[in-house]
Amino acid sequence: MFDKNKNNESYKDPITFGIRPVIEAINSGKEIDKILIQNGLKGELIRDLMPLIKENKINFQFVPVQKLNSLTRGNHQGVVAYISEIPFQNIEYILPGTFEQGKMPLILILDRITDVRNFGAIARTAECSGVDAIIIPFKGAAQVNGIAVKTSAGALMRIPVCKSHNLKNTIEFLKESGLQIISCTEKTDNLIYNADLNKPTALIMGSEEDGISEEYMKRSDMLVKIPVIGAIESLNVSVACGVILYEAVRQRTNL
Repeated sequence: MFDKNKNNESYKDPITFGIRPVIEAINSGKEIDKILIQNGLKGELIRDLMPLIKENKINFQFVPVQKLNSLTRGNHQGVVAYISEIPFQNIEYILPGTFEQGKMPLILILDRITDVRNFGAIARTAECSGVDAIIIPFKGAAQVNGIAVKTSAGALMRIPVCKSHNLKNTIEFLKESGLQIISCTEKTDNLIYNADLNKPTALIMGSEEDGISEEYMKRSDMLVKIPVIGAIESLNVSVACGVILYEAVRQRTNL
């Protein structure tokens, strides 16, 4: 059974609820963003569902029943699944194709950016600036819902978005493929203008609250920052992405 829940912008996110309908959605190949499961749920059907979730590597979370009740008035049977607005892709397939096309890869990695509006705005700038793919973590990323798509002005329908089950391994894959890894962080004195972005590059951006994980910065070839002259010490992450991505555009177009 399908339903749509409302938020304060009157946007309705597509969900499916009920154990059997969620099983059928998975088996039919629908792109599931996340599944919410009632705490302590038991029974034969849930025992059928859990192996499917793990086999298909779907993000899931145990939640109180009140959370599920707030999403739908229907008989959810303790299970609600969010249907993604876009199909997720695999960077290991995209990157070789980018090289084969003779392009200089520019990849954007988003670490713990969970606000859907920021994510949508970043995707819009990424598409405009020629980013070849956006990589997000399997957990701890913004939901790819209608608000994100709307904020992106449709860019999320055009730019590949890849989910990584292990960002450390993904970063290592990118390095082995010849990309330089550049982390954009305030924890450096090195300005973005000192980076040579005319090379195959993956840029890592972190959340405004937590920044980039230390383990990813350690794997980076360079740390860079945007100069801030005013009293406020940091930019909104979507704005920061715009500044950095268009520095790459400037360098690559010899402006």
